[in-house]
Amino acid sequence: MSRIYLDHSSTTPVDPAVLRAMLPYFSDNFGNPSSIHSFGQEAQKAVDVARQKTADFLGSLSQEVIFTGSATEANNLAVLGIVGQIRRQHPKQPLHIIVSAIEHESVLAPARKAERDFGASVTYLPVDREGFVGANALRDALTENTVLVSIMYANNEIGTIQPVAEVAKIISNFRNELRIKNYELSKKSKPIIHNSSFLTPYFHTDAAQGALYLPMKVADLGVDALTLSGHKMYGPKGVGALYFKKGTLLDPLIVGAAQEYGKRAGTENVSCIVGLGEATALIPKWRAKNEELKELRDYFVEKIGERIPRAALNGAPENRLSNNANIRFDGVSSADLTLLLDQEEIAVSAGSACESKAQTDSHVLKALGLSVAQVRSSLRFSLGQATTRDDLDRVIEVLVKLVKKLRNF
Repeated sequence: MSRIYLDHSSTTPVDPAVLRAMLPYFSDNFGNPSSIHSFGQEAQKAVDVARQKTADFLGSLSQEVIFTGSATEANNLAVLGIVGQIRRQHPKQPLHIIVSAIEHESVLAPARKAERDFGASVTYLPVDREGFVGANALRDALTENTVLVSIMYANNEIGTIQPVAEVAKIISNFRNELRIKNYELSKKSKPIIHNSSFLTPYFHTDAAQGALYLPMKVADLGVDALTLSGHKMYGPKGVGALYFKKGTLLDPLIVGAAQEYGKRAGTENVSCIVGLGEATALIPKWRAKNEELKELRDYFVEKIGERIPRAALNGAPENRLSNNANIRFDGVSSADLTLLLDQEEIAVSAGSACESKAQTDSHVLKALGLSVAQVRSSLRFSLGQATTRDDLDRVIEVLVKLVKKLRNF
């Protein structure tokens, strides 16, 4: 019996077309893009083409795309790069950062580091039972010292989709209010308020989970910075990208030579960059299956509700990624259930793959107001392009058997 993989939020397989595009850059076209000879120029051209493909996907300029080693690095660069350059330019200005309570740890950890290293204060916006950030909470949290807001597009555990364009409007309106306030102060010869550049607060969104499923044109979203991940969209691991809007100031985290417009030193990972670019070009084809994927997901959730007592969906029933179902099975250990499913050759996750080795309870599920027992009984099922109804029927039958077994035990 074939194995069933329902952990596509953790990683996706590399699409054959993506692999074909990558292969020449491991062997035949192996040059260093920084070299001026023909080998290097072939590699540089491949990077340029991949950058343009990614920019076309985002609706951005090619020079607004920086390739990184991962989405984690891109998130770190967005948070620490923006806050760090403001601290360097304004060493005495109070700095304030806003993030949601359900951000990926690669946003939360840099925010804490900015607190330690740059003296920034951090506001962690709460979410409701379905995982949504409240507009009023965001408005109330913004201050004249706020330099960065980072709110993820779609959550990696519960799939909740934040209204990013609406968040951007709130931030834009706040910037305009600051302009007016500053103008009024200047007429009265009073000291200019902080944030006098009025480019801030910058708005960053971690869109790593949403690239396959959601609109990504940065002008429509209204973001200043956006993170992508190669291996979340049928591309390779070891590569990510950060869009940063022209005019956004950014200090590099990795220094050395002048690669990536001086924002990320180090010889480019050409093969993986080519893979990421090819993956973004293929996304419109994959998105054609999103409605079918949503129907499969809804079928799966419905059947579990019918067949397994005391099973419930975590997060929003709507406005969630079409491939995501985070379900709790009250009275069952998700760790035990994950291992037993694996013995049945079914792969699922109890939460973020990045945090599973830390063996900590999900901060995302706790932020929804779930009890510790509910958090520890929750599993994430994330479907992919190859998932079939037959796969899901088999998973349901196995779940019915295993949940009953564990509850009886």
